[in-house]
Amino acid sequence: MKLRRSLSQPEEPIELNLIPLIDIIMFLLIFFVSTTSFMETPGVRVDKPASASAGQSDGSTIIFAVASDGRITFEGKEVGLGGVRPTVKRLCAREPLPVVIQTHERARSGVMVRIVDEAILGGAKDVSLASQKGEENI
Repeated sequence: MKLRRSLSQPEEPIELNLIPLIDIIMFLLIFFVSTTSFMETPGVRVDKPASASAGQSDGSTIIFAVASDGRITFEGKEVGLGGVRPTVKRLCAREPLPVVIQTHERARSGVMVRIVDEAILGGAKDVSLASQKGEENI
């Protein structure tokens, strides 16, 4: 009765088969590409200031747009400053959602600060400012 195995050489050479691993990776790649949804956010077209650290947002955000003349819109409808808090409160009834503010480059900063305050008072999880990715001019 042989109880010990010999460490000299295995009976069969060890071979690593990569084909199933490649198949799984390709399947996952196809799955994620086919289930990703690409959507354009509705609203007013604004010229956002450039930023070197601009990021992408996901689809479950509340987006307000501020035009150069101070008009505040949500999903293409003008809501004004008084409509920011009720809109955020209504949309954050189930769970707190992040708020993104797209401001025109020439919009007054006081309007933006008041929108941030109203969004926080309405129950927003995070409040962010949207900007276009640009180059730094030093």
